[in-house]
Parts: sequence; structure tokens; C-alpha cells
Amino acid sequence: MTTKLTMPQLGESVVEGTVGKWLVGEGERVEKDQPIVEILTDKADTEVPSPVAGVVTKLFAGVDDIVEVGEPLCEIDENATASAVPAAAPAAPASATPEHEAPSSPSVRKLAREEGVDLASVDGSGDSGRITADDVKRAANGAKVPARTGTPATPPPARAAVPAPSRPTPGGLGAFRLPPYRPAEGDEVIPFSRRRRIIADHMVYSKQTSPEVVTFAECDLHETAKLRNAHKAQYKKEGLGLTYLAFVVHATARALREVPEINARVLDDSYVKLRAVNLGIAVDTPDGLVVPVIKNADDLTIRGLARAIADIAERARTGKLTPDDLAGKTFSISNPGRKGNLVGGAIISQPNVGILRLGTIVKRPVVVERDGEDFIAIHPVMHMALTYDHRVVDGVNANGFLYRITEILEQGDFEVG
Repeated sequence: MTTKLTMPQLGESVVEGTVGKWLVGEGERVEKDQPIVEILTDKADTEVPSPVAGVVTKLFAGVDDIVEVGEPLCEIDENATASAVPAAAPAAPASATPEHEAPSSPSVRKLAREEGVDLASVDGSGDSGRITADDVKRAANGAKVPARTGTPATPPPARAAVPAPSRPTPGGLGAFRLPPYRPAEGDEVIPFSRRRRIIADHMVYSKQTSPEVVTFAECDLHETAKLRNAHKAQYKKEGLGLTYLAFVVHATARALREVPEINARVLDDSYVKLRAVNLGIAVDTPDGLVVPVIKNADDLTIRGLARAIADIAERARTGKLTPDDLAGKTFSISNPGRKGNLVGGAIISQPNVGILRLGTIVKRPVVVERDGEDFIAIHPVMHMALTYDHRVVDGVNANGFLYRITEILEQGDFEVG
């Protein structure tokens, strides 16, 4: 009996994946649930296990191939006998030059194979010499790739760790050109990791897509701090940290339910107010920033949110997030951590229409009123910045939303026990 392993649905928004590495070869025996292939998506990298025990008799895709959900990856014969010397997994064709020699995405390498283009012969016009789909198409048609500004007359030494000079800035900016990078002693060139490239492309897309406006609020956390101090020992006994972030997430989820225009996404000629409140929480990891999602955050208590925040942060830092953990966010919160600064405006995480950036919490003198008299007191204060998409979010809704978050936090309007 043979079983075909197909490309799984690695997240609600994922329709395809790239074969990053085969962990077995043809003729090799595998056990049930043994990792068999590494699949790369724009959400996360995932090892796909074998559904049965048997011998791998055929690999349908090579490294760097893009496979749609439901298409076959390999075939496993449950009754076959393993070969004495398992065959190696198929590698990408010779035309697909390793990334550090010809920077390109998996989709570009696939296009090159389809067009019969040797990437080693293509001069990329993208940032740091990155080969784009247009470069491949021009090469396939025999057209010359436009030279980048400042390209040296003689090529640098083979495999030099120096990126190619920057191309002219796109976007119709007239005669402006970036000056070429000139290596200097002591410089360290850091190639973009796959995740860093995805983040960079996402940020550029967001800035080009959304007309962003940033509005700020100052929040006196005195009442919330009293509530936190009264309950954090009990939470600690339960193995939970009662952080200010849990209170902010709770207040944000409530405000999103009350001002649904912020919990939305833009379509081609309309926008949709989303029913689910799924909050993305930015987490810094050794491999870069990721934004795992707390689903249906408006249904969770403070205790539930504290547990969810701790869980996603731990799994993010240990590389155990799944594609579903990173999918479906409707609004994002960026927390600067213990070494944050006063405040800053964050770039919207598409396709959301808003993101809340928290500032560091510091003790400051504030004016408080008591019995009709004003007094100076020392309270914990935090600034917050809401970045919103002015295509669909008006200032009235944005200001009302941020005001409501501030109001909940300043009143300490939470059930914590």
C-alpha cells in the first residue's frame, strides 16, 4: 500500500510552500511521525512528518520548488524494503545558484528554471544585487538588465562579502540616486536572512500602501498599578506573571469591540469590519521580530491573557510557533520591553488598519485633584502611539479608540481576581 504525502495547509492564509530541505531520500525508510521534509512559508518554517511508516519511493519536488497546498510531496510504500544505500534527495537544478552567490527568492528561482535561465549569468537589479522576476524575464528574452548606479567597471573578487551598489530609488523620485556603498576597513556586511527580507519587504509595502497618521496619548497607570500590585503575588503562585502588557491587551480588545472601525481591513473598493478580535503581539527573538496572535482576545480574562502572552512569547523565542500562531491578526500591539524609549510610531502590519506602540513606563510628577484641590504626586506614566490607516480610519474614530484605552487603564477598570 502506498501513501502520498501532500503539501499541508500550514495556516489559514497559506496557499503554497517552498521545499527548503528534504530530511530523507528515495529508498530510505521512515517511521510514522518522523520529520520528512522542511517547508518554508512566509509565516514560518515547518517540518512535515510522515503520516505512515514505510519506504520513500518517490520525491515529487526538489529543493526550492514551490508546491501548492494539496499537491504531492512524496510517495511512501508501507510494504517496501529500504534500499541498502538510500538515494539522495533531489537538489535544485544547476540553474538555481545558491542564494549567497545569486540572491533571489524561491519563486524567482522557480521562474528561472521554467524559463531556462542560468541565474549565475544574471546581474540582479534589486537591493544588494538581488535578482528579481523582471531580471529573469529580461534574461529569458535576451534583454540586458539595466546597470545599477555606481556599478564598478571591474568585478569584485570572487565571493566577496560586499553587496552590489544600490539601484536607483524607485517611485518616480526624479534625479535622486543613492550613492554607491564603498567598503571601508572595519565594516561588516550582514546578508539579509530570509526572515529579515520578508520583514523588510512587508515594511516597504505597508509604507507605500497605507497613508499613515500617528496620534499619541499619555496614560497615568496609578490605578492599574495598584490593582497589579494587589494581585501579582497570587499570579506568581500560579506560575504567571501579571504584566502591564496584559492590562493593555485587555483594554485594547475592549476598545476594538467598541470602535470596530479600527478592527478592519481594506479591500479593493471597500473595507470590512472584522468580527473576530485577534491581537498580534510583537516578540523579539534571536532570529528577528515575529508577531504571534492571540485569537479572540476579547473573550479572555486578565488571567487568560497573561497566560496566552507568556505562552506565545516562550514559543516564539524557542522557535516553536506554528504558521497558525502567526496568522489572522486583526490589530497589533508593539511593546518596547524593559529597555524601551519614551514612545514611537510603529509601521502598520498589513492587512490591519492600525497598530498600537507602547512607550516605556516611568515614574513622573502628575497633578491629581483631591477634595477640590490640586496636588503633585508621583505616578507611573506611559505614552502610547496609535498608527492608523487614513484610507478608512478617520481621526474621530482613532482618537476615540485611543482615548478609550487610556480611560480603561487610568480608571483601573479590570476584574483581576
